[in-house]
Amino acid sequence: MEEKQKASAVVGAGSWGTALAMVLADNGLEVRLWSHNEEQVKEINQFHTNKKYLPGIELPELIVGYASLSDALANIKHVILAVPTKAIREVIRKIQAVVTSPITITHVSKGIEPDTLMRISEIIKEEMPKELLDAVVVLSGPSHAEEVSLRHPTTVAVTSENMEAAEEIQDLFINHNFRVYTNSDVIGVEIGGALKNIIALAVGITDGLGYGDNAKAALMTRGLAEIARLGTKMGANPLTFSGLAGIGDLIVTCTSVHSRNWRAGNLLGKGKTLEEVLDSMGMVVEGVRTTKAAYQLAEKYEVKMPITRVLYDVLFNGKNAKDGVEVLMGRSKTHEMEDLVNILDERHI
Repeated sequence: MEEKQKASAVVGAGSWGTALAMVLADNGLEVRLWSHNEEQVKEINQFHTNKKYLPGIELPELIVGYASLSDALANIKHVILAVPTKAIREVIRKIQAVVTSPITITHVSKGIEPDTLMRISEIIKEEMPKELLDAVVVLSGPSHAEEVSLRHPTTVAVTSENMEAAEEIQDLFINHNFRVYTNSDVIGVEIGGALKNIIALAVGITDGLGYGDNAKAALMTRGLAEIARLGTKMGANPLTFSGLAGIGDLIVTCTSVHSRNWRAGNLLGKGKTLEEVLDSMGMVVEGVRTTKAAYQLAEKYEVKMPITRVLYDVLFNGKNAKDGVEVLMGRSKTHEMEDLVNILDERHI
């Protein structure tokens, strides 16, 4: 047990996984950073860099790259899962095939699986045998990997159905650069983290069209209402959407050039096709896949999500981006406070 407390494993050596590995290393932990790319592992171990994902950043020597998942997870209690949503099932199956004792999995991805409409924590629990899983923890909030790697002040939230496990992860990560709050609302934290990417795509489109700050503010505000409507209907606490995993993450993702989703939307607004945008990004744009899932969730729960529906048409049905904005502006009149009243009524507040 003592050895387990000295090391943690990060599965996924992209920008976010690597940045979080740096936080753990700064806290004195040995970090086993797993990647399926052997050349990337060699670079991490020989040069202490990960230039593709975090150019110009020197990695602490406590971070050791692993190409073997079984070696990376040997005698490890805490596993940080930092892979795209579409890879979660495959990677969890690989993990459960090599671990021999119960682990706590902290996932840091932000998405929802289309068709099954499952949150990531639900996917993990479905794929991982109960006897090998102590707990699932979610880490989310307004956090760009580029800034975390520069040790800029960052604040996130952790949540779990097992709050003792969430507090363990809080203790692992928290330091003077990286502040961690706990939150008991798993549904709200995961929904807020996933759906803000949709709104960031939409904001990027309006910026690409040259519409300016008024449109941005409107989309962010009405987008937050959409997120809260759906999340509350699914059982989330509406107050979560006023916190780090809600409005905090929404602001940073909609307003920063570091945001992949904003950049993808910006290119769409400038006339690029979705295929051209995804080819040029070089990294996963979670909001595209999540838009499909959110559209399906809106249908399932009978929730009004006009921004999501228009974005779905732009992404998957060939609707012109400018026409999509005009559809939103041409909607019938309504009262802003109706949203708040309905959200609070849903939770009997």
